[in-house]
Amino acid sequence: MKMIPAQKIVFINQATGYLTIDIVNAFAGKFDEVVLITGSIRVQDTYLKPGIKIVQIARYNRGSNLKKAFSWIVASFQIFFLLRIRYNRYDKFFFTVPPTAYLMVPWLKGKNSIVVFDLYPEALNASELIKDGLLSRLWARRNRKVFLSAFKIYTLSNVMKSGIERYAGGRDVIVIPNWSAFSHLQPIEKANNKILHREGLEGKFIVQYSGNIGKTHNIEALIAVAEYLRDDSDIIFQIIGRGAKSSKIAHQINEKGLVNCMVLPFREDGELYESLCAADLAVIILDDRTPDISIPSKIYNIMAAGLPVMAIARSDSGIADLVVSHQLGKVFNKNDVAAMGHFIHELRNNTQQLGYFSSNSLKSCGLYTRENAGLYLSTYMDEN
Repeated sequence: MKMIPAQKIVFINQATGYLTIDIVNAFAGKFDEVVLITGSIRVQDTYLKPGIKIVQIARYNRGSNLKKAFSWIVASFQIFFLLRIRYNRYDKFFFTVPPTAYLMVPWLKGKNSIVVFDLYPEALNASELIKDGLLSRLWARRNRKVFLSAFKIYTLSNVMKSGIERYAGGRDVIVIPNWSAFSHLQPIEKANNKILHREGLEGKFIVQYSGNIGKTHNIEALIAVAEYLRDDSDIIFQIIGRGAKSSKIAHQINEKGLVNCMVLPFREDGELYESLCAADLAVIILDDRTPDISIPSKIYNIMAAGLPVMAIARSDSGIADLVVSHQLGKVFNKNDVAAMGHFIHELRNNTQQLGYFSSNSLKSCGLYTRENAGLYLSTYMDEN
């Protein structure tokens, strides 16, 4: 009797977080062997299932552009040799970290799939890591070969799907939205929020940006709003995170004397949800030059905390579509400083309006749960 070959699959993500863990776990029960090639694993409250093999490569360096690029290149060489020598006959499942790794797909045997969390080279052009020149054009040309030879292509939104289709021709691109790590939790009441008490912010209306402070994140727009509302001592702006512009932003706030605006380091994983629940309004900022390159996964954690959203983004971006379609809040052009200030005042003074957006956030979170990880498996197993 002919033996059925063992089903083996290897996942590649240099910086593994809860989304990748959930997806890998979904495949663990269906494949005889599941391998994860990664530089680091950020567990939060989601753990890899027993039996999943972890293979270590170079960590993703979040420092300068040079350090970042070096870590990508080193990791990509490690990935290439691992896939060619040790995992040549395995199905391969690429995430776009490092962004140089998925480019090797046409050189590999078997079924090679790609999850596009960020679209390249557009994301690199936006971050000025590469200029929109020869390297960008070569990358775009390579994308066409990569996507045409891929087994399955996944992405996060219809807007991102349109961006991929510029390269993928008539290939089917599967859209599966991300989800929250906190969808199983209940929002923490302000009266019970330890962070609010610890930082002496009880009774304040907190406008919070939490995430990367990189070159593509126009934090300056939020500082302009803080400056516009500087005389309203009840409104506090929090900028929580790290990145290439952290020092510059802190200096700018200090130079303007904005006592209503503070830059804080990333919260520990155990405090992240409570930190979100301490806010009254969440801010999401997307580079308006490239509205179709990514969907910030933080939007789903914001929903889980039941927060209204003020998105500083283009109206044709994927994040704008999400905010408008679920009525989570409002979307603004980065230059609409007065309009953003008015929106903040409106929510601070109108608890009914604040509650409306907050309720919509919580309800919408129910559409973006870990069940979505199972969609990767079901669509993958569908050979059509």
